[in-house]
Amino acid sequence: MRTGSVISFENPISVLSFSATVGKKEHEGPLKEYFPDYFEDEFCGQKTFEKAEMTLQKVTVERAIKKAGLTPSDIDIICGGDLLNQCTGSNYGLRDFNIPFVGMYGACSTMALSLINSACFLEGGLANHTASVTSSHFCSAERQFRYPLEYGNQRTPLSQWTVTGSGCVILKRGCGRVKIKNALIGRITDFGITDINNMGAAMAPAAADTIKRFLVDTGTTPDDYDLILTGDLGFIGSSLLVRLLKEDGIDISNLHNDCGMMIYKRKSQDVHAGGSGCGCSASVLCAKILPELKEGKLKNVLFCATGALMSTTTIFQGESIPAIAHLVNIASE
Repeated sequence: MRTGSVISFENPISVLSFSATVGKKEHEGPLKEYFPDYFEDEFCGQKTFEKAEMTLQKVTVERAIKKAGLTPSDIDIICGGDLLNQCTGSNYGLRDFNIPFVGMYGACSTMALSLINSACFLEGGLANHTASVTSSHFCSAERQFRYPLEYGNQRTPLSQWTVTGSGCVILKRGCGRVKIKNALIGRITDFGITDINNMGAAMAPAAADTIKRFLVDTGTTPDDYDLILTGDLGFIGSSLLVRLLKEDGIDISNLHNDCGMMIYKRKSQDVHAGGSGCGCSASVLCAKILPELKEGKLKNVLFCATGALMSTTTIFQGESIPAIAHLVNIASE
């Protein structure tokens, strides 16, 4: 059912299990206790960074399926993506599962996009169990979008650190403690930002547009939620988001947090403006937010993952950076 732009799920869409796997740097951050599954080696036992990311996805999906008490044959559809060309991490990481696969690209918003599509398959009766997964790896992302690590370039103060991590959520059609209640698919916004290092500024307007539309179309206010969680805006983008919404008469300052701000000790770990990447919001959601919803510490959460939709080709052509933000309303009963 749709109310304005909001998709409301009439059939129960429940979270059955979840899993997150991260790298050593992420494990050493403020959420260390929430990340028991991590790799000490940035290669994850493989020979290349790209193969390491494939491994991140594979082991994370394996754990999530096992925690659900299922086997890969029980999963009807898997929706997932990553930052690498043609979703390399997902295509190769998931190929051995023999599960029908829907590859997706929403940049750092891909986890929310995957959850929305999984929920729609379940709502329509086209599946009974789905998996939603994303990943990113600092070294593979740097090589593709910026400079190879061997170059040793200086990072600007506005830049964010791509998270080495993966998150997977198993959803089921039916009742459960934690449910996907509503969703909103974002619109592409472009405020003319051309600095590839300033992802927060590029994505903040998209997050503001999505959150505002959701609140207006549902007739709710920020006070109706325990947490409004954005994905990967970092320090710069988070500040801009709060300011943009205040200009529209919406104050989320007491309820807002950002996955890119939560996952690292920003100053002591030298990540400048915070974390980013497909694996950032996915790992924080699966390691911290969903467990707290399951335990009842949180009751009603807006998970708004943001993504910058540029490519290396468009940047070299002098194009600006379009962005998008997808929102999922997750509640505990």
